[in-house]
Amino acid sequence: MDGIAPVTAEIALRVNGADHRLTVDTRASLLDTLREQLGLTGSKKGCDHGQCGACTILLDGRRTNSCLALAVAHDGAEIVTIEGVGDGDDLHTLQQAFIDHDAFQCGYCTPGQICSALGMLGEALAGWPSAASPDLAAETCELTDDEIRDRMSGNLCRCAAYPNIVAAVREVVR
Repeated sequence: MDGIAPVTAEIALRVNGADHRLTVDTRASLLDTLREQLGLTGSKKGCDHGQCGACTILLDGRRTNSCLALAVAHDGAEIVTIEGVGDGDDLHTLQQAFIDHDAFQCGYCTPGQICSALGMLGEALAGWPSAASPDLAAETCELTDDEIRDRMSGNLCRCAAYPNIVAAVREVVR
């Protein structure tokens, strides 16, 4: 494949409130684009197969595994990474709850856990059921511990901080 240049495209992204025009390889994931072109390294590359959730970001308000999303497919998108959660030195209530409940150990999965929890809270507020919801037709859902666990099941923690993660999310819900 020597001598064959990669195909590139120009895209615009709004990341953490700032507008960016980027030239990206059409094969580049959002994760690689955020980390390599914008220097936003909070989202982690864990498995690079969408199985661990370490790369979770909010893409147009919905949680997304950024390792599976091609950057070129999201021209014009609004993205929030862990760097955009909170306001400078003022932590988001969910970030503070993670600290208060020791909901992280090594911290590798924490950015993805927090972004996923924020997206999950939005889904629950919109009335979206989960597999653990007792009534799939209900207009609202109560975020019980079982609901939180089910909705967060796509984010793995090798340190097994799950009970503390559930407690942190539960605190924010209440």
